[in-house]
Amino acid sequence: MYKKLSRQEIARKVASNIPEGYYVNLGIGIPTLAARYLPEDREVILHTENGIVGMGPGDPDQPLDLDLINASKEPVTLIPGSALTDHVVSFAMMRGGHIDLTILGAFQVSEQGDLANWDNGRPDDIPAVGGAMDLAVGARQVYVTMEHVTRDGQPKIVERCTYPLTGEGVVDRIYTDLAVIDVTGKGLVVTSMVEGLTFDELQSMTGAPLALAETVTVLS
Repeated sequence: MYKKLSRQEIARKVASNIPEGYYVNLGIGIPTLAARYLPEDREVILHTENGIVGMGPGDPDQPLDLDLINASKEPVTLIPGSALTDHVVSFAMMRGGHIDLTILGAFQVSEQGDLANWDNGRPDDIPAVGGAMDLAVGARQVYVTMEHVTRDGQPKIVERCTYPLTGEGVVDRIYTDLAVIDVTGKGLVVTSMVEGLTFDELQSMTGAPLALAETVTVLS
């Protein structure tokens, strides 16, 4: 038997893998949770497209300040040395290759690293791309965090995306509640899996072929 990771545990895992000194943009959903779990001994500069460079996690003990929110409209704080910019400067950072890493949610990711995360086709949901397209093509690396399957058990990692694309071949790594998977020139390579999950079980919940890395660690 295996136990899926919670959204918080996915966020903690991806936060632990952010290198020292990186400028990082966090997308809506699980990615924004990563701000809570950044290692205290590592300098990571968080950027949000609404104009903060040097963003800290929200402080629940402080009154809500609507001038200090992230792109998900959640309260945040400023760290020493933070800068506030307008959208022109913020998007110039994103489009100009000044963001080392963006962490985004997704509806689907293909085996080639295509990303679909702005329109799921449901008539009751309003499509909202925000800055995702700019980040997907402008950031130097793209990580995706998401549940491995949909609520009705359909794979979110697929051979070809059926939803409108945010970017083609942009995803470098996928963090799910079951595994960590690198997108490589030779296909999807599993580097970590939750304890008790077999490779065959993981493959059965994935809509594209997987391969195992030479060393596979336990995801916890």
